[in-house]
Amino acid sequence: MKTRIKKTLKYFFLVVLICFLVFVWKFLPIISGHVAKEMCSDIFISGRTPDDIAQHETGIFLYNLASYTVNMEDSSVSASVLGFAKRKAIYRKGLGATLINGISETELRNQHIDVTSAFSFNQDTINFPQGNRVNDTINAGVDKEQINAAIKDAFNEPYNKQQRQTRTVVIVYDGQIIGEKYANGYSVNSKQLSWSMTKGIVNAMIGILVQKGKLNINSLAPIDQWKNDERNKITIASLMHMSSGLRFWWFSAGPSDLTNMLFKEKNMSEFAIDKSLKDEPGNVFNYSDGTANILSYIIRKTVGDKDYYRFPYEQLFHKIGMNNTLLEVDASGTFVGSSYCYATARDWARFGLLYANDGVWNGERILPEGWVNFTTKASNAKNSSKAGKYGALWWTNEADKNNPANKKYPHVPSDCISCQGYDGQYVWVIPSKKLVVVRFAFEQGSNLDPDIFLSEIIKALPK
Repeated sequence: MKTRIKKTLKYFFLVVLICFLVFVWKFLPIISGHVAKEMCSDIFISGRTPDDIAQHETGIFLYNLASYTVNMEDSSVSASVLGFAKRKAIYRKGLGATLINGISETELRNQHIDVTSAFSFNQDTINFPQGNRVNDTINAGVDKEQINAAIKDAFNEPYNKQQRQTRTVVIVYDGQIIGEKYANGYSVNSKQLSWSMTKGIVNAMIGILVQKGKLNINSLAPIDQWKNDERNKITIASLMHMSSGLRFWWFSAGPSDLTNMLFKEKNMSEFAIDKSLKDEPGNVFNYSDGTANILSYIIRKTVGDKDYYRFPYEQLFHKIGMNNTLLEVDASGTFVGSSYCYATARDWARFGLLYANDGVWNGERILPEGWVNFTTKASNAKNSSKAGKYGALWWTNEADKNNPANKKYPHVPSDCISCQGYDGQYVWVIPSKKLVVVRFAFEQGSNLDPDIFLSEIIKALPK
């Protein structure tokens, strides 16, 4: 009997070991790809040093196994893990950093992409929000000491090994900056990685195309591969609400649909388009970076390559003063709408103000009438997410119909909406309070509590 148990345990541990080795082997190119891509972006877009990036972003467990080489002459970063899974990312002006996936470096560098965009004005002599000049005095009735206290608390590090690492906070009330702070090494001009906040920009681009009569959110998604199978009921709206029914496994700490798409695929939207149907479209919420990239493909298909790369800059960014924002592309040339936007905190504050003002900027309607209402209303899809209720590529603070107190942020108004990114990136918009708050960080376990943070800011506003 004991011999049989020993043999069983032996085989069990052997199977566990084999599974672990397979997991590690599949994870190696994701580790090296992540390090090469983020290093390349942070160096050539954000202007950060390799040592700083290695100490923080790529210095966390498992990713710190990768070694890297930076080539300033050809604007590239290469990485590998103990010589295995070698990956390389290259930087191209106007397109950001791109991992070499399914394409040769020569082909990638020779892609003929017109990134020339409309003139972006000098913001230094223009008041915020259109420009960067900030008044010395703030709105009457604002408790400046309370604002400073809330900001200070956001930057305070907890007394444990887990880190909050807030890098930026910008608070805008009634169109005016009333609080702003940057950690050492960061400034007003720092372009920072927004991760999933980028999905909010995809929402805006879809909205602009709706405004121009180019798209209808209730129409079937224009994906040729879906026309003759069970996916032919997927609408643009269901994609935006993350209720397409497509299979997509979101897991960031190992091989998954998410990490395979971001770090191993040439064409991220095609990877997501090829997913099979799991649920009836419109019925079940499933958070998916894949559907955001499908929408990015739909935008490209609708606009056409001739104007696609100028489209977000001419139709959105430069109109509202987001002159320090960059969208990155994958190796196929499509914007990575799920994850890859680099922008300053003030640019994100401007973006938040556009939604706080119902899609109107300086008298010009940029988003269709009713678009913000559509964006901020949670769908009827079954949603078991602990992150709260989801609108159309924005998170909501909508309360339960039968229990108004049951909402994600109990002490924050129900009309609060947010774009949220991995590791603690946020832009919160609370129209009823005329409030927009932006926060960048690199959270490692000790996360900021948005309910407390926002409620403390609200206490400082005029009653």
